[in-house]
Parts: sequence; structure tokens; C-alpha cells
Amino acid sequence: MAPPPATKVSEFNQKDNHWYCNAGLASDITIEIDSVFFHLHKFPLMSRCGKIASILEESQNSQAEPFSTELVEFPGGPETFLVVAKFCYGVRLELTPKNIVKVYCAADFLEMTEEYGEDNLLVKSESYFHKTVLRNWKDCVLSLQSSEPVTPRAEKLQIVSKCLSALSMMACTDPSLFGWPMMMYGSLQSPGGSILWNGINTGARIRSSESDWWFEDISSLSVPLFERLVQTMKSRGMRPEHLARAIMYYARKYLPGLGRWQSGEVGKTRTVFSMTPAVVDQRVLLESIERLLPEKKGKSFCRFLLGLLRVSMILEISPECRESLEKRIGMQLDMASLDSLLIPNYSDADTLYNTDCVERIVTHFLSSERNISLFSPSSLDLEASPSSESLRKVAKLIDDYIAEIASDVNLKSEKLCSLAEALPDSSRSLHDGLYRAVDIYFKAHPWLSDSDKEKICNIIDYQKLSIDACTHASQNERLPLRVVLQVLFFEQLQLRSALAGCLNTFDTESFPAGQTTTATDMAGKIIQRDGWVTVVRENQALKVNLESMRSRVGELEQEFGKIKQEMQKVVKSHSALSSPRLLARKIGCKLLQQPLDQQSDTIESVVRSPRASVELARPSRQSRHRKSASLQ
Repeated sequence: MAPPPATKVSEFNQKDNHWYCNAGLASDITIEIDSVFFHLHKFPLMSRCGKIASILEESQNSQAEPFSTELVEFPGGPETFLVVAKFCYGVRLELTPKNIVKVYCAADFLEMTEEYGEDNLLVKSESYFHKTVLRNWKDCVLSLQSSEPVTPRAEKLQIVSKCLSALSMMACTDPSLFGWPMMMYGSLQSPGGSILWNGINTGARIRSSESDWWFEDISSLSVPLFERLVQTMKSRGMRPEHLARAIMYYARKYLPGLGRWQSGEVGKTRTVFSMTPAVVDQRVLLESIERLLPEKKGKSFCRFLLGLLRVSMILEISPECRESLEKRIGMQLDMASLDSLLIPNYSDADTLYNTDCVERIVTHFLSSERNISLFSPSSLDLEASPSSESLRKVAKLIDDYIAEIASDVNLKSEKLCSLAEALPDSSRSLHDGLYRAVDIYFKAHPWLSDSDKEKICNIIDYQKLSIDACTHASQNERLPLRVVLQVLFFEQLQLRSALAGCLNTFDTESFPAGQTTTATDMAGKIIQRDGWVTVVRENQALKVNLESMRSRVGELEQEFGKIKQEMQKVVKSHSALSSPRLLARKIGCKLLQQPLDQQSDTIESVVRSPRASVELARPSRQSRHRKSASLQ
């Protein structure tokens, strides 16, 4: 039987689960695929498909008409077989990036080689895949995404590995090196970076020079494909910070809870071409993300890890994955922020925040070698710091954390103390942060007894409190009396040591540097540590002013004595009836006419000593007055 002319096949009709070909001849073969039946003709199929030809040869003894067979596990399902059937009937085939992988796999499954027809479907598919798909970023992503249903057959044909290799090569290569014309997102790009439409410069600029231009595109891939693509890029030498940002972008897209604690790239989603988001199992995704993340550190990276830890507690992932996240965070705890460290308690515990998790992270921080490498400069908010500085940063962070959770009425005092004592004493130069946290805890727990408060206060080293903290503690009614006395004692002791050290330092300024005593050095350290240098200098200035005032008072007393002696001589040389004006003229004063009984008071006011004036100004001696001797 000769095959019907291709021109006679105008269309394929569907009725329920049955497909029919308008060839003008009765169907003599029925092929079943996934409960869908195709009523076709033997000759067009045998002339193109080696598998169907083999099936018909093996069943020659069967006289049943029409012949029926089922193709089990046909790649692409009924939709792809319909495309293949149309090709067999001479219908013009249109290959696209979305159907090429399935058609390629179907052609391989049906053995549509050159042996069964020139320019057969397998050759056409292979040529289109290598010459078109693998050379274009968009087509490659779309083809890789469409390969999910036919993964086993696509893996056999190395379709997936070739797509991954092509994508990693284009992502690792500087886009400016592609030259012109470069097919990107379906548009031609000029050497200057403008998008061309029909060869005309539109003036629009694409963002190919940025390192994140491919993040949104590959986020449409499934988790297994994304994981394989990241590993392929890593093997090709992709920079770790770029991989980390791509992983973070992918995680934020499919783990919505991360956006609540993240900032920056969360709202930067760009839709370059139409892509269908992948269906993702969030638990599988989170565990895959944890495996893919590089062993690096950075501020935004640490914040992302803490966000992952929150989501992992909500999803209840495996303990191994959660412990790995805690270790990663512990290695860079010095770059964490307080708000990201406040992890809510998602279990049935009474406390608001998960303090056990934070305590484990601190333990990992202390036990880690802290030799984790940083990202390269200008990426992921880097900040390098030595180990001692990192320890001080973590101590301040934990003090602020304790102060934040101290207001929780269900927080046990033992947990507060264990968090404070998790770090060594050398990590804190001042204990003001611990004192603030303890004070907040006492305010939120007014029912605590003095004995319980004293146990909690044992985490504070009173010798490491600043003057402001000591002043506040000495007047704090929430502290036990014994604690207040200890604070006052150490405050006086430190002030005395600081003052003594400062005075000794001033006294030994003229001597060589090697002759100062150890006590002076210790005092100087105390002064510099607690910020008392200004206070000591002010005390010195007051002391100098006091000495100057004393010398001035002495000079005034001497002058007063001379004036008094001269006045006594003048008084003795005149009789009691002498005119007061003569006396005034003698001492260079002009007196107004006034009654005689007021003259004695006037003279008394003139000859009063300066010391008496100072004493009258004192509150304790306001009621005392001196009376000068009346003039003879």
C-alpha cells in the first residue's frame, strides 16, 4: 500500500481519548500511549520508525485488523507522539526550545534514524539541538527546564549534561567577550551593549555587564538541575561569591519566609522571558542549599544563614542539616546582627526566643578554628577582623541579646547565666552590657528574692563597671543591698587608684620612661580603660584653682592688717571729739552728711576683713556677725 500524499493530510482530529488522521483511508493500526489511542496507518509509521517496524515484523502471524500495540514509557507522552506522527505523515514540523528535548528523546525511542528515511527526525532534532539550542542562553534554559519529564532518556543522550556545560560556560564568561552579533534573550546586541531591533539601535541597554544577569533565569530550574548547574559552574571556576549570591537568590524565591528577614535582592526579580517556576519541595531545597553554600563568610551571608536556620526550624528539617547551619553561623558569629539572632521559639517551649540554639552557636564559635576564608573584596559586605576583635564583637552581641530577651517573664535565671558565662572573661573589657541585661531582668521579674538576685549578679565583675554604671548601680533600688555595697566599694577603690595613678604620672613626667613604677602603669590603664582621664584632669584643675584662691585670701588678709594698723594710729592721734571728715580725708574717702550714730556702723563696714566676708557667705555661719571696736 502506497502512503497517502502529504497534501491530503490536513489535520488530526481528537474525539475523547482517540486521535484520527484525515488521510481518506481506514486506519489499520492503533497505538496506545498513556490511555490515549492513535488510529493511524502502518506504512507512514514503518517508513520512519524502526521500533514500530520491528513490532510489526514480530507480529506478522497476527491476522487481527486493525493491529493494536502499546508503547510503554514513551518519552513526552501523547503530546510528543502526536508531533512525531505528524512528521511521519509529512506535516511540516516546527522545532522549538520547549519541545526539542522531548522530540529528540522520542525520535531516539522510536529509532528514527537515517536507515528509515533520509533527513529523519533523529538527525533533525540532533542538529537543531547542537546548532541552535546550545548556542543561545534562553533556548538552553528553556530546553533544560523542559527535560524534567524525560530525564532518564535525556541523560542517556547527554542532553542535560550538554545544556549544563553550555550554561556554565556562558555564565562564567564575560558577556562583553561574546562579540557581535550576540544572541541574548532573543535580541541582537551591538558591541556597545544596546539592543537591536531589525538591525536598528533601540537605545535600550541590557544588564549583561552585571554578574547577576543570569540569577533569575536559572531560578526556573528544579532543585536537582539547579544543584547540578551550580556544581558544574564551580568546577569551571566560577567565583564563590557569585555562586553564593545565585544560591541565595534561588532560596529567597522558593522559601518565602526568608524575605521577612532579608533585604536587598528580595524585590529585584526580573522577568526577562516567560518561564514557568519550578515545583519545589521546600525541605529538599533547604537541605540542597545547605550543601551548595561555600565555606565563606560575610555580613549579608551570615544574615542569610540565620534566615535559613529560622526556616529550617519551621519546616522541621533533619537535625544534621540544622546542626550544619549552626556550625556555619558559629564560624562567622562576629558578623551577625542582633535582629537576625533573635530567633523565635517555634516549639511548645515557654520562652519567646530559642536561647538553646544561640548558646549552641556560641559554642561553635568558640570551638571553631576561625580559619574560614572571606569572600573577595567588594562582595557580600566583607569585614575582616582579628580573633581578639571578633571575640569582643561577639561578647557585645551576646550582651545585647541577653538584654533583649531579659524582658521575657518566662526566661529562667539559669539560662541567662549560662548565656553570659558561655564566653570567657577576657572577651569583655567592660561589664556594662551585662549589668544592663541584669537590671532589665530584675525589672521584668520583681518577685525574685535577694538571694536569687545575688546569684545572678555573680556574672558581673564590679571592677569592670564604668563610672556611669557604678553611679547607676549605687542608686538602683532593684539591686540587693550587699551588691550595692560591693559596687560602692569597688567604685571608691577604682577612683582612688585612678587618682593616685594620675598624680604619680604627673609627678614622674620629668623622669625617664623606664623609671615609672608598676602601680603607676596599672593606674594609668584603669584610667584609660574606664574613661576617667577627663575627670582626673578636672580634679587637678580644681585643685590648682583652690591653691590660687588660698594665696589670694592670704594676700587680702595681709593688706587688711596693714590698713587696720594705720587706722589705729590715726585714731590714737585724735581725740574723741575730732571730726570724722578729717579721718575720711586722711584715708582718701568722702563722707556724706549723716547722723553721728551711723558713723560707727559706716566705719565698721569699711574695716571688715575679707575673711569675715567669706565666712558670712557660708551657710553654716550666716547668723554670726562681727562687731568692730568703736572709734575713740
